[in-house]
Amino acid sequence: MNSIKLQGKLIISGLIRAKTGLHIGGASTGLEIGGIDNIVVRNPVDNRPYIPGSSLKGKMRSLMERRLGLTLNRYVRRGKPEVRIHECDDATVYATCDVCKVFGVAGEKEFATPTRLFVRDVALSEADADQLAALDTELPYTEVKWEAAIDRITSAAVPRQFERVPAGVTFGPMQLVFNFYEGDDLALLHRVFEAMELVQDDYLGGMGSRGYGEIAFENLTLTLKTGDYYEDPQDSPPQVIREGIFLDELREEEETVVGEIERALGGE
Repeated sequence: MNSIKLQGKLIISGLIRAKTGLHIGGASTGLEIGGIDNIVVRNPVDNRPYIPGSSLKGKMRSLMERRLGLTLNRYVRRGKPEVRIHECDDATVYATCDVCKVFGVAGEKEFATPTRLFVRDVALSEADADQLAALDTELPYTEVKWEAAIDRITSAAVPRQFERVPAGVTFGPMQLVFNFYEGDDLALLHRVFEAMELVQDDYLGGMGSRGYGEIAFENLTLTLKTGDYYEDPQDSPPQVIREGIFLDELREEEETVVGEIERALGGE
């Protein structure tokens, strides 16, 4: 590809609410807290838990790969077990692969266009951080949940402790940035909304089968910045496409929303 032009950026902002306890694991090195078996990832500056953008984007991608039945043809070797993902390895396959266009492929792929979707880290909301700080929780901003592994023969129990963010807590502001480069990118935007709903109907983080990680996207605002905005913000200001809506409302209005974005980008 010799050239590619940015047509605009859609910024999807909002909140992520943990409807059940949320556990996104962190590294234990240097962070042992009272013998907790599984700790959460925290910002080292303020010690608050957060949602890494890589965790949210990775879950969206994984669910879309399953949704579309894509071949898991690449091994990510970061220990055992090895992680299998899908990644296009030639231009012909890439040309029809929504997942790789939206979520990206390795940078050395000569046939690939720039990644459409960026996902920022999502901090614990200030309001809920203040509320949690005032409560007598077992750990700063989090709770400890006791679980037990049961021996199937003797019924002996081995207790374990898991750290998690309590249910009801919100993270935000969340920010997903979708980049428009080519004419078919409006169709790819549908995949982003679809992936968000798949996560909402699945779980985020670990131990989802045990009830952890149910989340909801709330108070969503869609703001479009066309390519002209970056040249002259006053002449081409950002356009708020939708404001303060839930994900199910966005999905119901999806065709209308995409049509408005298409017209704003100069389409028919």
